[in-house]
Amino acid sequence: MATWRQAVELAMSQEEIETLTALSRSRTEPASRVSRAAMLLAYRENPSFFAVARRLGAHHQTVQRCVERAVAHGALAALDDRPRPGKEPVITPEAKAWLVSLACDKAKEHGYPHELWTTRLLARHAREHGPSVGYQCLANLVQGTVCKILGQEEIKPHKVRYYLERRDAEFEQKMAEVLCVYREVQVLKKAAAKSKKAKSKKSGKPVTIVSYDEKPGIQAIATTAPDLSPVPGVYPAFARDFEYRRHGTLSLLAGIDLLTGKVHALVKDRHRSREFIEFLKLLDAAYPARTTIKLILDNHSAHISKETRAWLDTRPVGRFEFTFTPKHGSWLNLIEGFFSKFARSVLRHIRVTSKHELKERIMAGIDDVNRHPVIHTWSYKLAEAA
Repeated sequence: MATWRQAVELAMSQEEIETLTALSRSRTEPASRVSRAAMLLAYRENPSFFAVARRLGAHHQTVQRCVERAVAHGALAALDDRPRPGKEPVITPEAKAWLVSLACDKAKEHGYPHELWTTRLLARHAREHGPSVGYQCLANLVQGTVCKILGQEEIKPHKVRYYLERRDAEFEQKMAEVLCVYREVQVLKKAAAKSKKAKSKKSGKPVTIVSYDEKPGIQAIATTAPDLSPVPGVYPAFARDFEYRRHGTLSLLAGIDLLTGKVHALVKDRHRSREFIEFLKLLDAAYPARTTIKLILDNHSAHISKETRAWLDTRPVGRFEFTFTPKHGSWLNLIEGFFSKFARSVLRHIRVTSKHELKERIMAGIDDVNRHPVIHTWSYKLAEAA
């Protein structure tokens, strides 16, 4: 005759109860752990296997095993499955290590036309060459097993993650110079907020700071068929024919005044020294003669060419001051953020009938920005600037 199941006394600390409560509400933990945490909490309130099973929709023996395991090994240890014997792995650790080292090479280094491995190609190579180097266990290796082994080692030989090598030996020094200019912008803003008189006393000479760069290769693309407008409930987006017609490219030369937010811009077919000098003339005409114009710009050849230096020599001493970003350090230039926003708003999906129309659309976008100028602010490592 079967004996009546006695209630098991389950003691848990307050810390264990809090942990089990958090686990029972988790949406990311495995379902088995969440279910067992709920069982233990329910059993603590009502020590009955049948009552807990009825409440949670489980079998009473499942609840009993969970509670007995918690009593024997602890409440938190009862949440995980006990290790099962299983069978010995077929693929040896040495064979796995060989496969992982193989994945860390390029496929082309082993005579394949592929640049990188695919898991299917890697599995085939291991099947063909593994037994000959002493790993007979790889003779029947399949793609899925390769994925599991590489996943355990967090190796993804089919992907490329790009990085940028630092090639400027004076990177830190040049970055500090740029940050000092941004620091000066901050000081001028604070002075201007107090009074113009305080600003003039602080600087002695009017100063404006412009972040400048070029955005080349803006494509003038025309449609070959009219766009179709959205239809509520039928077509949620504009429809556009896949074919298009190219009319060439334009370059946007732009500088943003970091004190006022105003954008100075030119749109040209190219961005050589003559176009850069034309932009400098635009700045020269935009500010009073006594104002020092400081530019933050990259190391493009047009910025340091003979033509540019010859034109700068014709201007009064101190009229223009250049601060160059280090090589591969264009991210230090605030104008890059403006270009990104302009490309995502004005230039995104743009279609025109000619380069002239594209130029007009770009300049109209600049005018729209200048109607409500945004003063850009740099904060990265600014406190470290001298």
